[in-house]
Amino acid sequence: MKNVKISTRLNSLLFAESTNTQQAIVLLCFRVLLSLELIVVHGLKKLGIPNGVAEVIPNPYNMPLWINENIALAANLICPILVILGLFTRLATLPILAVTLSGYFIVHGHDSLLVRDIPFMYSLCFLFLTFTGAGKYSLDTIIAKNTINHD
Repeated sequence: MKNVKISTRLNSLLFAESTNTQQAIVLLCFRVLLSLELIVVHGLKKLGIPNGVAEVIPNPYNMPLWINENIALAANLICPILVILGLFTRLATLPILAVTLSGYFIVHGHDSLLVRDIPFMYSLCFLFLTFTGAGKYSLDTIIAKNTINHD
């Protein structure tokens, strides 16, 4: 009898469907932690916050410097804040993807996988958010509900 209880508990732990609330909480945590990581590790360096010297921003497309820097700053600071809030999430991921995929394919295109793995992982994670959206706990959801209710 005791083996059946352990087996049932193990079975439900390993194979049970998660609830919508659990999935929404996991998605909230995922997008917040991922975006905070991008801001702290990459965004603030571009402003020179940790050490007082701004990081040199690669310019793989030879754009005017001010355009290149503003795209990089938006992708590493402003867009992740929008993702954290869950505001225009799918749109906010696009500049992030442009920068991370450029980093993967162009800036680090000839580097080893050990170097390229960071832009690759960011790209995969933000691509996931592009397709899933922000989830239940987001400003996008609140806006969508209010828009539907007013129609």
